[in-house]
Amino acid sequence: MTDTDVPGNYGPNGRILDGPGPRSIILDCDPGHDDAFAIMLARGSPGIDLRAITTVAGNQTLEKVTRNARAVATICGITGVPIAAGAAAPLVRPLRVAADIHGASGMDGPALPAPTVPLDPRHGVDVIVETVRSQPAGSITLVPTGPLTNIALAARLAPDIVGRVREVVLMGGGYGGGNVTAAAEFNILADPEAAHIVFGAAWPVTMVGLDVTHQALATPEIAARIADLGTAPAAFAVELLEFFGRMYSAAQGFAAPPVHDPCAVALVADPAVVALRPAHVEIERTGTHTTGMTVTDFIGRGGVALDHRVGVELNRDLFWDMMIAAIAAISEG
Repeated sequence: MTDTDVPGNYGPNGRILDGPGPRSIILDCDPGHDDAFAIMLARGSPGIDLRAITTVAGNQTLEKVTRNARAVATICGITGVPIAAGAAAPLVRPLRVAADIHGASGMDGPALPAPTVPLDPRHGVDVIVETVRSQPAGSITLVPTGPLTNIALAARLAPDIVGRVREVVLMGGGYGGGNVTAAAEFNILADPEAAHIVFGAAWPVTMVGLDVTHQALATPEIAARIADLGTAPAAFAVELLEFFGRMYSAAQGFAAPPVHDPCAVALVADPAVVALRPAHVEIERTGTHTTGMTVTDFIGRGGVALDHRVGVELNRDLFWDMMIAAIAAISEG
């Protein structure tokens, strides 16, 4: 086996072997400014068939992120897609939020409309399980862009879906370090026990971590391209970036904000957007300074299987072309 081959459901360069067409996804998110971009990309990309949106406490409390998800869906004109609230806290740890980046509401900056899309009365985990079970095996991709609590609960409460999910493509982690601690990225640190379950389950897992998403910088030139669309969704996106950029600059010293979450959606829509390497990822749960670390082995030390895929490089031009085209498509749709 070469260093670009991955066993199981993967083919050359770590790509899933199947035919063309839009990919059916469940977007599990904690909106969050960059989650809003993930929702917009899922709505506007021809490569994505959005089957459900589920929310999880993370960037803010469950009530706040669920309200934000419904507001973004309203702006995007998303109809006929269930939106359901999931886990309000990590599996065993207290909730941590990211108010230093996303503000008190989880999406400070733009004035959010009153949501007009309904909240599905089911628990988000039930929506994940029922949606996967309702479709042919191998047809649904899970795209979590927040803490992995809902995904872990679905795998544990309904283990049959593990064999039915096409793959899990998550935004989280990073082999080169963290953004909350030196070792840990927010989504994994928020619920490392859930991450341990997800990475350990017998479904294909792809990690789109900080090593990739820190390349997705929303520079002033990108913001200008979005603004030039001249539409209400575009204006909303620019307002998101203005607040997000100020907070990222103050908290982490970035000259332009990295738009993390849509990178995972973009990979599902077009595998050419992220270069991948086979790897094995373990989640550190007990380290004094390393809890939440995604310990990534690209070599297979001790004979461990390289059973995950890890993003290593973003095609920036392709990514932003996709993102801006999706925002334009929302405006036209």
